[in-house]
Amino acid sequence: MSLNLGVLSIQGDVLENILSLKSALDALDIDGTVTSVKTPDELSKIDGLIIPGGESTTIGQLSMVNGLLKILKEKIEQGMPVLGICAGMILLSKTVQDKVVGKINQPLLNILDIKLERNSFGRQRESFESNISLNSIGIPSFNGIFIRAPSISDVGSNVEILSKFNEKIIAVKKNNVIGVAFHPELTSDISLHKYFVNLTNTLKN
Repeated sequence: MSLNLGVLSIQGDVLENILSLKSALDALDIDGTVTSVKTPDELSKIDGLIIPGGESTTIGQLSMVNGLLKILKEKIEQGMPVLGICAGMILLSKTVQDKVVGKINQPLLNILDIKLERNSFGRQRESFESNISLNSIGIPSFNGIFIRAPSISDVGSNVEILSKFNEKIIAVKKNNVIGVAFHPELTSDISLHKYFVNLTNTLKN
């Protein structure tokens, strides 16, 4: 049975994630397609979705225009696997503050029971790379690329911490939902995309 994977294509690192997912499918020898998702109809055909990095407020507001955000929340709550990257993790969270301006009023999916701080590691000019570990999902070493990255200060009892950097939580998982603060699509390492493809394939079958 073919796997239908999607990348939310409102704004952000869309093409990079599409290419990474295609590479992951090839590496795993899993039959599947990867498509851009912009409408509720396109979303209805998807087995697993990446919400890419970008500008979380813009992605959230534009996703409300055609009702996509509401349907996305319903699909995730029904079990569709989702990987939220940077801005995508912000969109998945329940509570968001900005390091500089404080509490943010922006559309959120309210899926992950986490307290999140935007721009936690600084603005664009403070972007950096560092080796991180995601041991609990079988990725002992990964090159994390942090660009205006958020971090998590607190998690709910049902949220698993996957990784920390400088004591800040940078990756979490709750059942079918994964959130990461860094940008795996900007590296040549497709380990995390492969993990997501396998998760989606397992949950579908």
